[in-house]
Amino acid sequence: MTHDVESPAGGPAAAARPRRESFAALRRPAFRSYFAASALAMMADNIEHVVSYWVLFERFQSPVLGGVAVLTHWLPFLAFSVYSGALADRFDPRRLVQIAQLLFLSVSLGWGLLLMSGAMQVWHAVVLLTLHGMAGVLWSPASQLYVYSVVGREDLQSAVRLDATARQLGLIMGPAVGGGLMLLVGPGYALLINASIYLPLIIWLRQAPYTRPQDAGVVRHGGGFAAIADSLRQVSGNRVILSMIMLAGTTSLFVGNAFQAQMPEFAHDLGEDHAGTRYSMLLAANAAGALTGGLILESRGLLPPRPQTAFVLTLLWCFVITGFAAATSYPLALCLMFVAGFLNLSFNSMAQTLVQMNAPTTLRGRVIGLYNMSSNGLRAFSGVTVGVLGGLIGIHWSLALSAMALLAATAVLFAFSMRSR
Repeated sequence: MTHDVESPAGGPAAAARPRRESFAALRRPAFRSYFAASALAMMADNIEHVVSYWVLFERFQSPVLGGVAVLTHWLPFLAFSVYSGALADRFDPRRLVQIAQLLFLSVSLGWGLLLMSGAMQVWHAVVLLTLHGMAGVLWSPASQLYVYSVVGREDLQSAVRLDATARQLGLIMGPAVGGGLMLLVGPGYALLINASIYLPLIIWLRQAPYTRPQDAGVVRHGGGFAAIADSLRQVSGNRVILSMIMLAGTTSLFVGNAFQAQMPEFAHDLGEDHAGTRYSMLLAANAAGALTGGLILESRGLLPPRPQTAFVLTLLWCFVITGFAAATSYPLALCLMFVAGFLNLSFNSMAQTLVQMNAPTTLRGRVIGLYNMSSNGLRAFSGVTVGVLGGLIGIHWSLALSAMALLAATAVLFAFSMRSR
């Protein structure tokens, strides 16, 4: 099986443009299979989050611990994303994804066994969240390079948006399945069952089709600060890549997804939530908005990737998050979470597409790693801006102030980007 991949710079494929065809990437059999298996793995990932966050809140009743959970989960992205991207440039990305899935599986087993034994302590949670973060940082660049090899440049936006949609499908199914399993068998057994959901992707990747792009020679440097500096130097002339990396970084630094770890307390403040129903529905509303956004945008071929559009969508997201933080009505909070999910998928998938489309062929993995370091790694500090600060002034105030700070920072970046252009 041959795949459409980008030829070396200057080749015919380099001039390819993204297609506006609806669900273009799904017309490729390999992508369809990967899409389905990844959606299952993402569902398992979110089942683990839903169960573990709820257990931590019930046992320790600490917003600070929720912030620490975010911090320890995302720090590996900050430290190792560029190195992980270099590995994806250098080795078969299918095998890296398999290793990442085995790590996820092991972490879910660890949660389950600790909960069943009643031995769960704070340091256990810190270790498991850190290992989960290591699995995520290994999965992300390898997955993106594999998808690029399957769909090529012309269907890249469709593939990135559908991949993000699969993630949101997992976010929707995760709370529903996780909450149901908690009620039926308890959190410990729920996580043991959850470990098996990672197996389809691991098994399928054993024989998955893959054609490595015919690079002009892959750069084979490691990670660390030198690699980060070198990667930045080599893309410093591309303002699209730099502006999208900066946008992703500021979004993650100030807000990220830190409010998800605090969602049990938001749900509690909006009404009694003994069974976790309101908590699960808030998470599901956010995911449903993103899923709806992915389906609508893909079905109509809407919002072609442009830096200006990504900035505007981010500004709108800031207003919606601020409204959620101030909401005192549960139905209003659900609606705002839905809109926030729609906007979040739109600007994040657009920024990622722009970075991949403009990345040099021989550095694609490292540039993706650099983007992931900014987009995911800096989320570690949103655990401070939302979670730790929330322990001092309350999570409603901390989230609102963080969203307003992000609004100001995004407006400055937008103005600077337009002036540079």
